[in-house]
Amino acid sequence: MRAALLQLRSGDDPAVNLAVTEALLREAASGGATFVATPECTNMVSFSRELQAERLRIEAEDPTLMRLSAVAAELGIWLLIGSLCLRGGPEPEARFVNRSLLVGPDGRVHARYDKIHMFDVELPGGESYRESAAYRPGTAAVLARAGAEAVGMTICYDLRFPHLYRDLAKAGARMLTVPAAFTVPTGRAHWHVLLRARAIETGAFVLAPSQCGTHPASRGKARETYGHSLAVSPWGEVLADGGEAPETVVYADLDFGLVEKARARIPALTHDRPYAPVRVT
Repeated sequence: MRAALLQLRSGDDPAVNLAVTEALLREAASGGATFVATPECTNMVSFSRELQAERLRIEAEDPTLMRLSAVAAELGIWLLIGSLCLRGGPEPEARFVNRSLLVGPDGRVHARYDKIHMFDVELPGGESYRESAAYRPGTAAVLARAGAEAVGMTICYDLRFPHLYRDLAKAGARMLTVPAAFTVPTGRAHWHVLLRARAIETGAFVLAPSQCGTHPASRGKARETYGHSLAVSPWGEVLADGGEAPETVVYADLDFGLVEKARARIPALTHDRPYAPVRVT
């Protein structure tokens, strides 16, 4: 399978972001990709909750989803829309959802995953994130099918919870998706090592399309993200790295026979043993 990761610099205007995403999606398909993945918050990156409330829609009415689904059908590809920021329901007071959607070559949504782990942190330098104040966390892990391949769907901060990836791999995932909008400080410190660790622990391919750069903001503070969209092999090798290019396509050719080889060499997924709860002495 030839996979492509779209590295974006989405701003706070969904229409502008959609035009860029569609152009890169077509470029990826022209480059031979049959599975394409976009980053977290493909449709809108903004610190302004008020602007999000004005511009975000419920899934059934989201123009980004409608257009990209039509393009996926036109091109005959599998498309993982890494995530869309969406209204959780028609009520104005409802929290948003951060939702990853797997679209098939038929243009239909085949699987949905709502981000489980919320990024609520205080970073050195004064950056503060309270994702749970605006987004409703998901409650279920999702294993999807992209043709013959089993895909474990996750989003960004999920990366720090290895049990989720182990559960997905044990359920059959041979490819794990981690669309992200990682901050620059945490990206520099942890992005590569965490993605490689999740691949090594599970013996699966890891595809992590990312937002990158300083994001255009018409209201409020501009957000900055780390970039470096990565494709990692089941043995932990970096197959492709998008670097710091704000808008680019990153390709990786995936041989799923390597999954079986990696898991045969280190069969850790079959070596779980029960143990008593931690005893504090």
